[in-house]
Amino acid sequence: MSMTSEFITAINQIAAERGIDKEEIFVALEEAILVAYKKEKYGLNMPEEEELANWSVELSRESGEFKLIATKEVVKKVKNKEREISISEAELISPNIEVGDSVQIEMPAEDFGRIAAQTAKQVILQKIRESEKEAVISEYSDKVGEIFTALMQRMQKGQVVFEIGKATAYMPQEEQISNEFYRLGERYKVLLKDIVDSQMVVSRSDSNFLVGLFKLEVPEIESGVIEVKAIAREAGSRSKVAVSSNQEGIDPIGSCVGQRGVRIANVMNELGEEKIDIIEWNEDLEKFVENSLSPAKIDDVKIDGDTAVVTVPNDQLSLAIGREGQNVRLAWKLTGVKIDIVPADPEALEEEQKEDKKEEVEKTEEDKEEITEETVEESTDETAKEE
Repeated sequence: MSMTSEFITAINQIAAERGIDKEEIFVALEEAILVAYKKEKYGLNMPEEEELANWSVELSRESGEFKLIATKEVVKKVKNKEREISISEAELISPNIEVGDSVQIEMPAEDFGRIAAQTAKQVILQKIRESEKEAVISEYSDKVGEIFTALMQRMQKGQVVFEIGKATAYMPQEEQISNEFYRLGERYKVLLKDIVDSQMVVSRSDSNFLVGLFKLEVPEIESGVIEVKAIAREAGSRSKVAVSSNQEGIDPIGSCVGQRGVRIANVMNELGEEKIDIIEWNEDLEKFVENSLSPAKIDDVKIDGDTAVVTVPNDQLSLAIGREGQNVRLAWKLTGVKIDIVPADPEALEEEQKEDKKEEVEKTEEDKEEITEETVEESTDETAKEE
């Protein structure tokens, strides 16, 4: 039995185009065809593996001819016909054979050609997939941490599947920006975060993605003149980026913002609704903590162990803390120290809060009175109509 010469030519061509060792394809074919034939022949009644260990498939690399071969031991009396052959039968194959020798016999194989053809396709596809995975490792292993423009292909079990060049990349849910919607056929910038089991993992929520975007927009960061010292990010909502200058006369914040805010606007446009605060890093921790709470104005910072006690004007208290505590939370992450916010005038703040509460109570009472009056009026109107 044989495969067509066109098929052998196709194997050679695929091997050349994909950079696959064609001998690997032939060996894989021989092994896979044998397994497939055993399953076809025996089904659920498959003998123990060792019972068929003497079987093999031989595939000619030139003609495409293949044979099912069984290597059997020559014995006087056959007890296991799958593994043994009688001396009398063996002598018909080789007159000088002796008991204890081994002989190779070509086995009859029904539907062997059909099985071989089906299996060959599967094996070649598998080899192509393996080749593509190896190509991914070869081409991208030294590019982890870089930003790529990726084409959105589909959603797959919560993951966004992208195309980067000829490679496929996956963005798990935890690497996505929660409030983003990814559209089929649209292009997105992504961070190549890792390669796991030959699979490219990309991210848009990782802090390094933000660093990568700034490198694209701010040449001074790419060249090392400006350094990103720390990032605190809540992807899709708000981030704080601490920067410093390694060259006298270069303003790190101004360089990141750009003329008329163009540079930071380009970064924010890539992130949708995410807001970005550019903070000047300072080796003086107290000063760095003060800067980190921007845009709030700060009166005083005192470091006590791993905690920073920050005093702010009463009218800056809400701004320093931020909506749902976000501003102080990000500052905490950025500086690495716990931050306690205290008002500059606690008594005045307490009086203000009491006054606010009093006004709130009075407003509530007024609302209740208005509702009662409206209810009485409606009741009177209904009574008048009935009369």
